Amino acid sequence: MDVSGSYDTVAGEYAARIVDELRHKPFDRDLLDRFAARVAGRGTVADVGCGPGHVARYLAERGVSVTGIDLSPGMVDVARRLNPGIEFQSGDLRSIDAPDGAWAGIVAFYSLIHIPRAGVVDALREFRRVLQPDGLVLIAFHGGDEVRHLDEWWEQPVDVDFVFFTADEMARYLAGAGFELLERYERPPYPEVEAETSRVYLLSAPLPAPSASE
Repeated sequence: MDVSGSYDTVAGEYAARIVDELRHKPFDRDLLDRFAARVAGRGTVADVGCGPGHVARYLAERGVSVTGIDLSPGMVDVARRLNPGIEFQSGDLRSIDAPDGAWAGIVAFYSLIHIPRAGVVDALREFRRVLQPDGLVLIAFHGGDEVRHLDEWWEQPVDVDFVFFTADEMARYLAGAGFELLERYERPPYPEVEAETSRVYLLSAPLPAPSASE
């Protein structure tokens, strides 16, 4: 599987289709508004798997100090061009170039969907490492239990898997990585706006580290 190369291939078309999608998604906007209100002024928030940077821009417009990270250099180039006031960099969410406790929050919209099930807990542990003790992580993903493979995307050759998770399954992964689940939401797709898949959103916070006496 070549996630980075696949997104490099479709970066321009992906951005053209996705960059304004929040305008048509009131539920997502409301959720991001409430997330922004909780993290603004507390430090940097990372949009992990940022794509064309539209979620990062939405948060920045609400007073959040935000940075974007994406595995695809081509997608990072697009994000920089579309959002010149925001810092974007290439990076792997499984090995984040940031010190422990660096970030006040993480938004990961449809980025964990490219991690095989066996690697999700390790990825979430990396999220926990770079979060402040009182940080928040908001993730979104396709609801289900299947894996969809694409070898063609918008008439371009790709090699990428899309992993679907149930809410209960992802909640277990979060717990295994040391997170407390705070909020959980599911919604049907917005017709003619996005792929016809169920959408799941989980808001979590790191559990306190065990004391030396425990």
